[in-house]
Amino acid sequence: MLANALYLRDSTEMSLDPFSDILRFVRAESLLTGGFTAGGRWALRFPAPDKIKFFAIIKGSCWVILEGEPEPFHFATGDVGLLSAKRAFVLASHPDESPVDAMSVFYSAGKGHAPIGSGDDFVHIGGHVLLDPASGRLLTHVLPPWIQVPAASPQAASFRWVLDQLVQEGQHVQPGSQLATAQLAQLLFIQILRAHLQTSSALPASWLRALNDARLAPALQRLHGDPARNWHLDELARACAMSRTRFAQYFRQVVGITPIAYLTAWRMRLAERALQEENEAVAVVAQTLGYASESAFSHAFKRETGQSPNAFRRAVRLQQAQR
Repeated sequence: MLANALYLRDSTEMSLDPFSDILRFVRAESLLTGGFTAGGRWALRFPAPDKIKFFAIIKGSCWVILEGEPEPFHFATGDVGLLSAKRAFVLASHPDESPVDAMSVFYSAGKGHAPIGSGDDFVHIGGHVLLDPASGRLLTHVLPPWIQVPAASPQAASFRWVLDQLVQEGQHVQPGSQLATAQLAQLLFIQILRAHLQTSSALPASWLRALNDARLAPALQRLHGDPARNWHLDELARACAMSRTRFAQYFRQVVGITPIAYLTAWRMRLAERALQEENEAVAVVAQTLGYASESAFSHAFKRETGQSPNAFRRAVRLQQAQR
């Protein structure tokens, strides 16, 4: 059903959690892929990842040398990092240590967890986040290249619990361990994003910054809860207890675009998903998203994406056929 593909709701129901809406929409799926223990002096060079990568230090400390950054980052027990940029990086006991190729080390070990050097004074776990190839850019375009959440952060207790559980699942394989590990990895990813949102005042204007803004929450809940509705600036402003002028100014300051432009962009992302995965006529997609005519929808879609809906659908189907 088109309504299911678009995550559209009954018009009387608001989305109380736009953040979850977006994570579901981009199909974020976190997987724990392995880790390593190390002792003495060591350094591993990792190639630029093609997915969002996360890792955590269970024990000890190391340095992260990220391609394109002028200085290395120190990483200590309980710290968690997220790398969204496609950049090579080195993990090392000391910044001056000469690295060896990490993939060769893991290949030689024949498993996801590898011992490095002598001893186990350092323990690392890592994984990656799968995103929908088309819609995933909605998230990757608003994330900084590198996020580091220190163990001393306000979220330390929740991170510690998740990391302890991941270690337990890895050490004691039980029925359901694979699913439990995947769910814990997903929770770790969400916690990293939550911690990043706590710095929202320092974030550039974007939908991500808006998600942690309590003053804009009523408007975002309404826009996500019923994207097909013909929302007016006045009613969104009233929901946020602001004047029309103040609301418009503040929304643009935080999000970077106007409320109506935000609604249009979200509609277009939903339209792309429907055109990619459903067989309904363009006119049906247009009506479901609140457009009075197929022509009005097609103009809005081309203005936003550079392609007509039919051209977009043909291009997507061609790509799918060539895979």
